[in-house]
Amino acid sequence: MAEPAAALIVPGFIPTPASVPPSHVVYRRPVPKNQPVWQTPLDPVNFLLRAALVYPKKIALAHLDVPYPVSYTYDVWTQRIQNLAYALLEAGIKPGDRVAVIAPNCPMIADAHHGILAARAIITPLNYRLTKGEIAYILEHSGAKLILCDHEFTHLLPEKHARVIISNDTGREGDPYEDFLLSGRRFSQERGWPGLPIEPDENAGSCLCYTASLLPSIGRQPKGVLTTFRGSYLAAVANAYETKMDLYSIYLWILPMFHACGWTYPWAITFSFGSQVTLRTVNYTQIWKHFKHSRITHYCAAPTVQIGIVNAPEASHVEQPLRAIIAGAAPTAHLIGSLEKIGISVSHVYGLTETYGPFTISYNRPEYKDLTLEERAVFYARQGHGFATSDEVRVVKHDSDSKDLVDIPKDGIVLGEIATRGNIVMKEYFRDPKATEEAFRGGYFHSGDLAVWHPDGSVAVQDRSKDLIISGGENASSLAIEQVLSKFPPVLEATVVARPHPKWGERPMAFVILLPREEANWKGKENEFEAEIKAFARKSLPGFAVPEWVSIVKELPKTSTGKIQKNVLRSRLAKL
Repeated sequence: MAEPAAALIVPGFIPTPASVPPSHVVYRRPVPKNQPVWQTPLDPVNFLLRAALVYPKKIALAHLDVPYPVSYTYDVWTQRIQNLAYALLEAGIKPGDRVAVIAPNCPMIADAHHGILAARAIITPLNYRLTKGEIAYILEHSGAKLILCDHEFTHLLPEKHARVIISNDTGREGDPYEDFLLSGRRFSQERGWPGLPIEPDENAGSCLCYTASLLPSIGRQPKGVLTTFRGSYLAAVANAYETKMDLYSIYLWILPMFHACGWTYPWAITFSFGSQVTLRTVNYTQIWKHFKHSRITHYCAAPTVQIGIVNAPEASHVEQPLRAIIAGAAPTAHLIGSLEKIGISVSHVYGLTETYGPFTISYNRPEYKDLTLEERAVFYARQGHGFATSDEVRVVKHDSDSKDLVDIPKDGIVLGEIATRGNIVMKEYFRDPKATEEAFRGGYFHSGDLAVWHPDGSVAVQDRSKDLIISGGENASSLAIEQVLSKFPPVLEATVVARPHPKWGERPMAFVILLPREEANWKGKENEFEAEIKAFARKSLPGFAVPEWVSIVKELPKTSTGKIQKNVLRSRLAKL
């Protein structure tokens, strides 16, 4: 095994005494009584124990760009997670209880994705960019019995809340979180992992993630997506396999770990024996520092973050193999091509919180080898086929009155709705049987995403059903328009939404961010820019899909995970 990157080791850092495992450590958990010899319930925590057993001195986690940097080997990190599990038990946490986490990417939330499950409880990671009122609603709805909270986000805690454990993110003695882990170590009486039995029901809830797009602030309640131990295990295996993670992988945490439990990468990394580096914020200077000096091999990010990465001042061709996993919104072929030009290979995946994050991927195919980079990028921009552990992704007639789902033709033209079922679909919407029944109608999960189905079986998302622009009876895909506008050389980022029109009902309106180097060139020439980008669009789009209006903006409203909030833009236009 190659030595870990030197940049992942913190010189002089010594883990707390409670973090040091005993010499007689056993990485084995009791199997439930009466369990058949030929079956062990699937539990992603076991990936961690396997990694600690096989590679105890390999760097598991490094947290570097902070006042108190830390790095933990697998044996030390596994002991800390064991301490957390026992501390939760001492605090009265029972199987099935919800434990909330309010934290950026840091060791505590990485610990929580394993320690809470090891206590057979349900991790409930919260988006710390929500308002205090929204946080209060989710805490109440989830019924969280305990909250792990980073010191920067205590202001989000409601007046009435469950017990809170604060982390100052130091990894040093005297930190309240470290004291909590120490209490767990004492409570364990050195029973170790044999005192933490495996959850006997692999279909029990393990994670409760709330959809960020449905919030009380816009008059709609968030939905709690409940997923299982079994599903988390299988989704993590698929993510590791599909993105080629292995012993030598070093994953950089850019995607928020609170978002769909980090698309199950907290467990995909340990399954692969990989190392991980946590970043508290999306900082392009730090990202490129790690690309160049920490031997990063994998990272996940939404397209808008990928745009920032490829256009950062520090951007240059990378020397080591580096794979970008793109999801959260449909990337343009231009963006995929831009990443590959600087040596970043792309795995374009697609999914939702309800599918543990990604469940499809755009596969490479032999016939692509003779295509140009730009031609290949068009195919890679499709959402592709189902993961190894998922069922086939289908595209069915949207809003059909029939209970039986009907596939659309595989012609790349007819529009339908993506539907799937199987191992990596959520168990249910928490405490919402009506919404669950609606989502599962016809025996499949309905995504709400509209797509075409190509003859090779790959799917290509055209729009969310709510984002489709219906102009004079014609359907215009906002994503297809954005694909074209993104190729206009002065454009950094573009999005398109429907705007009311007195004659056509709706017409597309484009919001465009210019490349920094282009801003001065077009200052005071907005009308000229609009005419030129429209002329550019007409070369590729039918008349009804060419934007009627174009607005140059400095920024676009986005969710914490980088998705453009088209609903915000539409609400602004409705007031005009």
